Amino acid sequence: MSVEHYENFPVASILCPAPLRPAVAAIYWFARTADDLADEGDAPPAQRQADLADYRADLRSVSRGQAPSPRWAGVFAPLARAIEQHALPLQLLEALLDAFEQDIVKHRYADRGELLSYCARSADPVGRLLLHLYRERSPQSLVRSDAICSALQLINFWQDLSVDLPRGRCYLPEDAMAAHGVDHATLAAGIDTPATRALVAAQCDWARALMLSGAPLALQLPGRIGWELRAVVQGGLAILDKIAALDHATLSRRPALRRIDLPRLAWRVVTMRR
Repeated sequence: MSVEHYENFPVASILCPAPLRPAVAAIYWFARTADDLADEGDAPPAQRQADLADYRADLRSVSRGQAPSPRWAGVFAPLARAIEQHALPLQLLEALLDAFEQDIVKHRYADRGELLSYCARSADPVGRLLLHLYRERSPQSLVRSDAICSALQLINFWQDLSVDLPRGRCYLPEDAMAAHGVDHATLAAGIDTPATRALVAAQCDWARALMLSGAPLALQLPGRIGWELRAVVQGGLAILDKIAALDHATLSRRPALRRIDLPRLAWRVVTMRR
């Protein structure tokens, strides 16, 4: 199941055990709807913040066993069942809302530390929620899951520069920009230069190293979740390869995986050893 959207995320794939698919889908629609409230349409920032506050109030209502408002009943009814059946940690769901609220007001990041702090709320909770569903709670697994999820978020940033920059969002760290002699006017022009390519290459190297640090989790976990994670890891690395094949020129182009890439990706999943 997937949706055609600015970001097209696969949900509740065939690798996910059937008993968990409703919970995975409920988490997805909760996050997708909140992201739309923060990002989509023409609403002013104050309205977006008010909508997310109401959305958070509904989350807290269903977490207490109360009915949500009618506005998002289609989102919160299945989420309420997932919370009850699987004891989903409320703080992880709230962390996602914190990130979406931040998206409304913060569009630049000083350094990698700030960016990772954002990833810890925008991406890492998703991995932790999935591990929770699979009853995998070891500290090492959580650390590796965070590395994979943060890496995926970063890869998406470097893949989507041609989409995010025209919308006024810059996830390239300010200190890295300064080190490569790149300013916001250069980025706004959307023209790839040797300096911008070197900047993007450095960020891709960082994302790759982070992904590889978490990758052993995919080999550690048994069964379907292990195969699912292998596909996630290799998919992220394949996007980095696509960016490299463009000589890191993602200010003007957005690389993406296509059907022709699937056999090679499947081979990487099957033969993954690290």
